[in-house]
Amino acid sequence: MKAIVCDDYGPIENLRLADQAPPVPGKGQLRVRNHAIGVNFPDGLLVQGLYQARPDTPFVPGCEFAGVVEAIGPGTTGFEVGDRVACYTPNCGAWAEQVVLYANCAIRIPDSMPFADAACILCAHGTAHHALRQRAKLQAGETLLVLGAAGGTGLAAVQIGKAMGARVIAACSSAEKLDIAKANGTDELINYSQQDLKTALKELTGGKGVDVVYDPVGGEAFDAVTRCMARNGRLLVVGFASGQIPKFPVNLALVKEYAVLGVFWGSFVVHEPKVFASNMTEMFSWYEQGKVRLVLDEQLPLAQAVPALQKVMNRQVKGKVVLLP
Repeated sequence: MKAIVCDDYGPIENLRLADQAPPVPGKGQLRVRNHAIGVNFPDGLLVQGLYQARPDTPFVPGCEFAGVVEAIGPGTTGFEVGDRVACYTPNCGAWAEQVVLYANCAIRIPDSMPFADAACILCAHGTAHHALRQRAKLQAGETLLVLGAAGGTGLAAVQIGKAMGARVIAACSSAEKLDIAKANGTDELINYSQQDLKTALKELTGGKGVDVVYDPVGGEAFDAVTRCMARNGRLLVVGFASGQIPKFPVNLALVKEYAVLGVFWGSFVVHEPKVFASNMTEMFSWYEQGKVRLVLDEQLPLAQAVPALQKVMNRQVKGKVVLLP
């Protein structure tokens, strides 16, 4: 089978397409014939050695994919050959034609869901769902600000925020990106390359501030929103796509009485698998109702994994990029 291999931590362009023997499922495992793979910002951090996890090299990157069960290991229950599944791989391995994983890391998908959609709904939408449902406990009628609202996880937060009944404000760096956020249901738009983010938020909230901020960007945008939080607000730290990890003046949390909450979807999935399964049940229901949808920027063959990942890391993606084995 073909797989993308990271031999050593370093530049993304060092990734290579290699031939490997098909993996054999062990006890409690499945082998899935891969049909589509989601490409995520953390994938780029991981292969460069910049992520929280550092698997032993060489390894196959990737954390989310979708396909068909083609072999079942001994003692594995709950699945049959031919089942259509979306899968996450906590220890990488998704960027390959065939993947072995533990059965509890696979989720049946609706017959109506294309593999490309299923491959992309776990990480970005899963992160946004966990952030807004469990971490922020977002309530209907509250104001939600989404930074980087045209990216994969930003668009997910927009859609999920609307599904949960929030008033959603999208903040992006260009008019083109704001158009995408608007098409996905945002109520208010801020172009922070042309507008002062702090001033715009003050005007849109009547001086009250924002109840919940979803921030996968970091950098200067984070610095601005720390001064725009409502009392009892929740500032969600999701990632640092800007490349700048900001420093937080803790006196602002004291004076304004708001919380800063970290969001690490991978840890959540491992520690609370039953809650994650419940989240996905709700997510698939929203998908079938048309409340959430996948915005796919581009679908590329597995051999073009390097340019696909570079596009994601350069923040040139509107929605998600998919690899097709």
